[in-house]
Amino acid sequence: MRYDNMSPQNQNATMERMLKIREVQAKGILNKSKIYDYCVNCYTGCEHHCRYCYASLFMRRYSGHVEPWGEFVDVKVNAPEVLQKQVRRAKKGVVWLSSVCDAYQPLEAKYRLSRRCLEILAEAEFPVTVQSKSVLLLRDVDVFRRFKDIEVGFSIATDDDKVGRLFEPGAAPISERLAALTELKKAGIRTFAFAGPLLPGNPEALAAALDGKADRVLIDRMNYLDQIRGFYTKHKLEYAMTDAFFADMTRRLVAELKKIGVAFEVVY
Repeated sequence: MRYDNMSPQNQNATMERMLKIREVQAKGILNKSKIYDYCVNCYTGCEHHCRYCYASLFMRRYSGHVEPWGEFVDVKVNAPEVLQKQVRRAKKGVVWLSSVCDAYQPLEAKYRLSRRCLEILAEAEFPVTVQSKSVLLLRDVDVFRRFKDIEVGFSIATDDDKVGRLFEPGAAPISERLAALTELKKAGIRTFAFAGPLLPGNPEALAAALDGKADRVLIDRMNYLDQIRGFYTKHKLEYAMTDAFFADMTRRLVAELKKIGVAFEVVY
């Protein structure tokens, strides 16, 4: 099976929007992160067009784009060459792919920048965490296996494919991400799921779906609610913005994860 082609959902999402693609030169690619030691972002902008993405708050201003979030991507075509130079003098630390884009958004199938950067990090023996919403990452299982220390996971904030499509229109369906987690486990890769931001759905069903697939689960609420309030209102989901909603969803998810013995961390 090949993983270097867009799923029909990603193809449709891309065709529905006029995507502006620009090839650029990066000055640096291995950057300090507040969550892990470093982050690597081979792209500025993201085709997944998640409605709640915090990067949309500042990346247009940072990049100079005027297009709406999800309708532009800058491709850092020299990212591997820059990274190769940086790792030679950088102190070892955990590298996160990626913090303000998806390392495996559809353009990665063409440019292969994330793969090439991972090859460099594996050779330099940097520990890595890969987080995505795209099953394209299964293409690179052979690279993941070269690492002494790597964790690969998916953002999976609901058990409901319909809700996933609503909030994350360009990303892989939830069901495909769950199936990909199974493939990673079979390949002997350490896995995780990021259950955040928590979206409407059934937390007990989500826990059951992650059982045997994710070695640990990170749980987070929706942040930057003012950014997305209008979207929730449009779809009559105001109830899912409240503190009570996030508290109840977290409580139920944690209770089920404890019951089935899956490690978890609440990060908000």
